[in-house]
Amino acid sequence: MAGDEGWGEAVQLWNATVPSRPSLVVQPVSARDVATAVAFAADHGLLLSVKGGGHNIAGTALADGGLTLDMSRMKEVTVDPAARLARAGPGCLLKDVDGATQQYGLATVLGFVSETGVASLTLGGGFGYLTRRFGWAADNLEEVEIVTADGRIRTADRARNPDLFGAVRGGGGNFGVVTRFTFRLHEVGPVITGGLAAWSMDQADEVLAAYRELTASAPRELTAVAIVRLAPPAPFVPEAWHLKPVVGLLVCHSGANAEADLAPLRPLGEPIFDLIGRKPYAAQQSMLDAMEPKGLNQYWKAEFLPGLPGEYLPVFRDAALEVSSPLSFSAIFHLAGALNEADGDGGAVGNREARFISGFSGVWPPHADGEGIVAAVRQGWERIRPFSTGGNYVNFQLAEDDDTRTADAYRGTHERLRRIKAEYDPDNVFRVNRNIRPGR
Repeated sequence: MAGDEGWGEAVQLWNATVPSRPSLVVQPVSARDVATAVAFAADHGLLLSVKGGGHNIAGTALADGGLTLDMSRMKEVTVDPAARLARAGPGCLLKDVDGATQQYGLATVLGFVSETGVASLTLGGGFGYLTRRFGWAADNLEEVEIVTADGRIRTADRARNPDLFGAVRGGGGNFGVVTRFTFRLHEVGPVITGGLAAWSMDQADEVLAAYRELTASAPRELTAVAIVRLAPPAPFVPEAWHLKPVVGLLVCHSGANAEADLAPLRPLGEPIFDLIGRKPYAAQQSMLDAMEPKGLNQYWKAEFLPGLPGEYLPVFRDAALEVSSPLSFSAIFHLAGALNEADGDGGAVGNREARFISGFSGVWPPHADGEGIVAAVRQGWERIRPFSTGGNYVNFQLAEDDDTRTADAYRGTHERLRRIKAEYDPDNVFRVNRNIRPGR
């Protein structure tokens, strides 16, 4: 409870715009503990939430005035290199899983910031440097242990409770509390080619055109992200460029022909800084951590794109220049590849036709005025929406987004998820999330 040792850490979220505070936090160490807490919340009519890494943008990890399950004590990771499987607890961060699997030159699909929680990332779909090769993080789940609303501990995979297994692979925390994730692993690293390079905004058109060319020819081993922001006052940035607008390219090549595949970038000339080179995959996974600390205000808006037409680039460029506070950034992520090829067992993730995701991240420090930043993000978002598939990524949603926005994140799978929700959680116990309401 408030005032107890460890309370502050237990209720701290990555996104400081979220004001919610629970009345009680429980830190379970087993699935049985979780089942007991779920039953307690149901018996006493308490609002219930689940906090993994606390990195969720919408800040749905805390139940305002209710009971929050803080899973941070369930962080065990075991790796079976022969079977190429990793089992991870719901309190794990990306760095916990990568640290364990990279000892064997193996990895699963996770995100871009090592401090992100594995649970929320995966349950919402989850994309990162390996998505183009192996699909969403949710596509790489082989099994979950989950506590459902009735307090039962179940195992779900393709043979046991297959409808529930399909729902948790992208359906968020709507169907229960996952207490163990079993991931499929792939040969990756331990050394890859990756990093970040940046050029002056005077070269924005040239760099964005090169990015478009690069992504058009990129093999699945190459993931690239275009970023527009003010250059951070970091040691690797020349002082003269601190807080000046730049356009950057973040790349990760986990294959064998990196130099040839990155050839479209050569004509761009000398960058302001160039951190692209050979490095451990785990270092690539953590290189953005310093730019994404806990406790800042975050306001994001993004859309899935079916492609990257040339006319999109100047619209994105101009909108990105308006989101120009020191901590903010705008980005285009390349997704096309394995995630476009899911068969009928593709789980809950919608918008499988998406080939890019693009949008704007407004970030400002606590107690500062973010009104102008929020306005710039919203204006930029409105300008790119005509290029959208009509869908969006559920893990990038905000607390302010309504049910329609959530339905658009699932599109063709939404009604099926509502039926599964009605079977496993008819009273909507698990509703402190991007909620899927029970349906018929």
